[in-house]
Amino acid sequence: MIKYLLRVSYDGSNYYGFQRLKNHPTIQDEIEKSLYKVYKQEVLIKGAGRTDKNVHALDQGVSFDAPFKIDNKDLVCAINRHLPEDIRVKKAEIKNDDFHARFSVKKKIYEYKINVGEYNPLFVNYYYQPKEDISITNLRKAAKVFVGLHDFNNFVSGEHKNTISNIYKIKISKRNNIISIKIIGTNFYKYMVRNIVGAMLDYNKKKVKINDLKNMLDKPNETKQLTTICPNGLYLVKIYY
Repeated sequence: MIKYLLRVSYDGSNYYGFQRLKNHPTIQDEIEKSLYKVYKQEVLIKGAGRTDKNVHALDQGVSFDAPFKIDNKDLVCAINRHLPEDIRVKKAEIKNDDFHARFSVKKKIYEYKINVGEYNPLFVNYYYQPKEDISITNLRKAAKVFVGLHDFNNFVSGEHKNTISNIYKIKISKRNNIISIKIIGTNFYKYMVRNIVGAMLDYNKKKVKINDLKNMLDKPNETKQLTTICPNGLYLVKIYY
């Protein structure tokens, strides 16, 4: 068996997330169907992250064990030939047998995009478009709370054995009425980025104070939930191995 890593980008608008689901289109399902056509047998994949419904990716990592070797460029072309137009493999490379798309990750970058200009119906699937004014200063104040090693139990959804993550940096910028929030860290759990951004926006709307956010991190077992922002503006930007 040959271990491959694929670098994949996709528009998540038409899918129910990355992970395979019965009776719903997913990114994993489409890639595995393409691999079946390439190798003429079932090939299962592992993803670096299970992006949610309507979340996009510029650089998703996908690994799988192939029954035989195909030249990297030829493999990319073969897989893309059978994929829908909103999913594309950008690169393929052979890895060691112990490589895993998820467990070998060293760092991830997610980006959340907000349109603070005039409402644009063409942006519906790609940006959050709030009705209220957003202060970059307020966002940066709230962002500082989340940087560092924390237990993010109050900022994830579902049950997890471990909710500890190290957020290295949160970069916030604005250009042409688009606010970009880039979150760089180790582990990201279900809804974590959307909940962090939602909390930052709640602070901007004066629904919570900085101390409230700190307490939610310092006391992870005292369950409290703030706003979970919509998935449309979220992008998995980069995976580092």
